[in-house]
Amino acid sequence: MKMIFLLVFCCVLVTTPVFATKDWRHTTENAAFVHRAIKNVTDIIVFDIYSPPVASRTYAYTTIAGYEAALPANPGYRSFAGQLTGLNPLPVLTSEKPAFSASLSAVTAIVHVAKTMIISEQKLVTAYEQLLKEFEQSGMPKETYQNSIAYGKMVSVHILAWAAKDNYRQTRSLPRYSIIEEPDTWKPTPPAYIKAIEPHWSRIRPFVIDSAQQFTPPPPTKFSTDTSAPFYQEALSVYKAGLKLTPRQEELANFWDCNPFKMNVRGHVLFATKKISPGGHWINITALCSKKAGAGIAQSLEAYASVAIAIADGFISCWDEKYRSNVIRPETYINQYIDPNWQPLLQTPPFPEYTSGHSVISTAAAIMLSRLFGEHFNFTDSSEMEFGLPARKFKSFKDAAAEAAISRYYGGIHYMPAIENGIKEGGQVGTYVSRKLVTRKENSTVTAAMSK
Repeated sequence: MKMIFLLVFCCVLVTTPVFATKDWRHTTENAAFVHRAIKNVTDIIVFDIYSPPVASRTYAYTTIAGYEAALPANPGYRSFAGQLTGLNPLPVLTSEKPAFSASLSAVTAIVHVAKTMIISEQKLVTAYEQLLKEFEQSGMPKETYQNSIAYGKMVSVHILAWAAKDNYRQTRSLPRYSIIEEPDTWKPTPPAYIKAIEPHWSRIRPFVIDSAQQFTPPPPTKFSTDTSAPFYQEALSVYKAGLKLTPRQEELANFWDCNPFKMNVRGHVLFATKKISPGGHWINITALCSKKAGAGIAQSLEAYASVAIAIADGFISCWDEKYRSNVIRPETYINQYIDPNWQPLLQTPPFPEYTSGHSVISTAAAIMLSRLFGEHFNFTDSSEMEFGLPARKFKSFKDAAAEAAISRYYGGIHYMPAIENGIKEGGQVGTYVSRKLVTRKENSTVTAAMSK
């Protein structure tokens, strides 16, 4: 009889799902699952070829959802409700001390928001199912597992209802951009002559800034074909720089290219290659630096969401100016008035020139990251290694942002004023957002730093 009992007991152990072992928190309650979930979102954004502004919106809502979903286990952090435009208080857990996993709840919220904003939903669902399997196998108690998923879903529903009111859907039905035949205005560029991307993006509801026009930059240089005029000289400067690029300048330009949809010409064949967006590059930097700093779940989500919000508002501000000033790209101008055979090192993006999107959003992201991790946080950026480019080392976030900005001049796609004024615009957006957002409660050094 004892032998039979032991045999039955062993079978039960083998067939029962692994729940409720003592060390499950050590396995799951760290930022690793969060980093993987956001990287999965990035990979699908690349696969689905999202434009930089649309990608920034996706990152903002998914990371905000993840941050909010982890708050019940992190009472020292403040909700974004009441701080972000139109975001009302989120649902709360019914029990004061529920069985809860911040990691699982955050991952669930990230995935459930992201899958409504991407095309390749099944890819994300498959990745999420793998994460769920690992949570189960960690020995997490069943009640904790179920509570955490349920709360993550509740948060995602709330965030998606908020996102639905940001005018994105309405902009999908607005008229496409019509080419203006005036000589000073933007025109589609080779090789694919892609139509203007997101001409109505300034209508998207901002997250923190008051409006798309809050930090309007000074007007661009007045257009002219007179060889002595400032505009001609700015174009001539881009032209000459492109003819004598050093290997280092070419390396900078290619590293920060971040073209989600580059068209390549090989004889009569035209094919595309995909890469991360500029915002996606800074989200990757956020991941790298969170890991280097040993940031936990809440601190990593705080960084992701804060940076994503700054980037999203940066795009809204920048795109407002792009389609107001509608400045002709260097490639078009140089080919018409200086050298018909000149080509920029990088492929010209399909939207107006002024201001530089890289300059705006890189500066905004760098200011936010500096507030969170320090002004002199050195790091190695390996974001582009998966796309065949070597890693680069930086002494600070601002050094990286400055390099990203000037890379667009070396790439031949911006005049210098678009870069210089883009840095100023991004600085205004980043400073304003970082001062407005308060993510820590009382007695927090981060709260004090971000409130100065």
